[in-house]
Amino acid sequence: MNPFKNRALSLGGPATDILPVTPSDSVDLPMVAPAMYVETGGNLVIVTVAGQTRTVKVADFSVLAVGVSRVRATGTTATGIHALVLA
Repeated sequence: MNPFKNRALSLGGPATDILPVTPSDSVDLPMVAPAMYVETGGNLVIVTVAGQTRTVKVADFSVLAVGVSRVRATGTTATGIHALVLA
């Protein structure tokens, strides 16, 4: 039984997939992520869906609920970064 089969995708969640992220200063994520998950905390430099570059300090095992189109390599010290996506 698949409870997601007839469910409309929603920005309110839940995500339908999780993708590992390799930070890049030039390449966007393959799809915009409504949220990010970080395993090991540090600085996370993101480009939001509003086009703004933001630096956020996150703790271990953090979920950041903001639309993200890119995770920049320069300045990002957090690791184990994953994009929560609606696929």
